[in-house]
Amino acid sequence: MTHIAVLGSTNMDLVTYVDKAPRRGETVTGREFRTIPGGKGANQAIAAARAGATVSMIGAVGNDGFGARLRSTLEHSGVTTDHLRTVEGPSGTAHIVVDDAGGNAIVVIPGANGTVDHLVPGDEGLIASADALLLQLEIPLAAVLAGAQTARAHGVRTILTPAPAQPLPPELLAATDLLVPNEHEAATLTGRSDPFAAGAALLDRVPRVVITLGAAGSVYLTRDAEPLAVPAPHVTAVDSTGAGDTYVGALAVALGEERPIREAMAWAATAAALSVQREGASASMPYRSEIEAGYTS
Repeated sequence: MTHIAVLGSTNMDLVTYVDKAPRRGETVTGREFRTIPGGKGANQAIAAARAGATVSMIGAVGNDGFGARLRSTLEHSGVTTDHLRTVEGPSGTAHIVVDDAGGNAIVVIPGANGTVDHLVPGDEGLIASADALLLQLEIPLAAVLAGAQTARAHGVRTILTPAPAQPLPPELLAATDLLVPNEHEAATLTGRSDPFAAGAALLDRVPRVVITLGAAGSVYLTRDAEPLAVPAPHVTAVDSTGAGDTYVGALAVALGEERPIREAMAWAATAAALSVQREGASASMPYRSEIEAGYTS
């Protein structure tokens, strides 16, 4: 089995479902509120574990009720949490509004994730033992950089999701094997709205890029081949929260199994399409058997 290490965030998602999201200064009545374990790091870890990988999580939770539930959810999904620290104070939270079109708006409060600003003893060995390291930007950049450089030193594939979008130091990009932004993040990083133009600009900084386009699928760009566009299955979205993380987790598994890039992207898109048909982030992520059943080459 592919061994994937994830260095990233764990949050409790506080999700409100509404017909239409409120505008600035407006109050609306929601129809449901749920607390759902999430965070981009934990989401990718759960997605990869359910897709068939052996997964280890590096990060932190608080010593509150949310922290205990976040750890339990990861473990229940098959993620090893020996390197998930428990620190004094609150766990991270994400405050999410989901509308009837499946769109969302999110405010993240880092909490315990803000303490993950360096690697601790044992983290390097775990990263070195993995086939791939998944990274995002919901923990301090110093730790993301340390993780990426550690992976590079040990020949471990690094897959970076540049979210929330922010300027990235050259040292981090130099240690990134595959960058996986969505179309908005790619535009923020490059100033170019066309995904192919944005991807071409990103190839000046990283060797390979996959840009996710939601319902329109995804595109792959590399320095030594023509761009590749892969469509997504046509489905009716209920909640798109966590869809990008589902895609990345499944993509990492497919690449670890040495599937061709087109097949890996289509397999990941199948996983993401299944996730948007269900509510929640981690709760919506499909298992390998479901992905295989829904995948068509």
